[in-house]
Amino acid sequence: MKTKKALVGLLLFVTILFIYYYIHITYLKVDVVFYSAILDGALAAATTATILIFAPYFKCFNSFEKMQMIFIFVLGSYIYAISVPTVLDRSLSFYILEKIQERGGGIKKSGFEEVFTQEYVKEHRLVDVRLTEQEQSGTIKIDNGCVKLTDKGHRLATFSRYFRRHFLPKHRLLMGEYTDDLTDPFGHGAVDNNKTFNYLCK
Repeated sequence: MKTKKALVGLLLFVTILFIYYYIHITYLKVDVVFYSAILDGALAAATTATILIFAPYFKCFNSFEKMQMIFIFVLGSYIYAISVPTVLDRSLSFYILEKIQERGGGIKKSGFEEVFTQEYVKEHRLVDVRLTEQEQSGTIKIDNGCVKLTDKGHRLATFSRYFRRHFLPKHRLLMGEYTDDLTDPFGHGAVDNNKTFNYLCK
């Protein structure tokens, strides 16, 4: 009996989550996909929790069991937000699959640099999307056309570079070769850092 009602509660949560998400993406303004999905998940979890606590149908569950179910709803909403809309919105891997399909099922390997630089950036408005996300997150500020890190941005950049250097795989398979290039992408010689860059702020 409890198992069946727990499954009903889970199905109710999923249904409410989908309704909130659909309404949000269809009728409301979205600043950042991840944040909006998190909000939808929080609202869905709160709504389902209210039903779970007060509806007679779920009175067979004690307080501890209801708390466990609510925790599952909250965790599920976070997993959904980061694993479905955010991944699909940001994923270069999915873009590669979609682009190959759009181009009839095959693209020359040598053509992918052109695809990424000339098509991906423009089609997905990549610069606009990423700068909007970072600005909304408080990690950058745009002042007279110059994009600058905030204190929060400096901290995150320092952490990410430290983590990348020390805790990403040292032997990662890239096109048939195991390499540590991506543990220090700025330092393995792909770009000549000694030249003058004309995009720096003065």
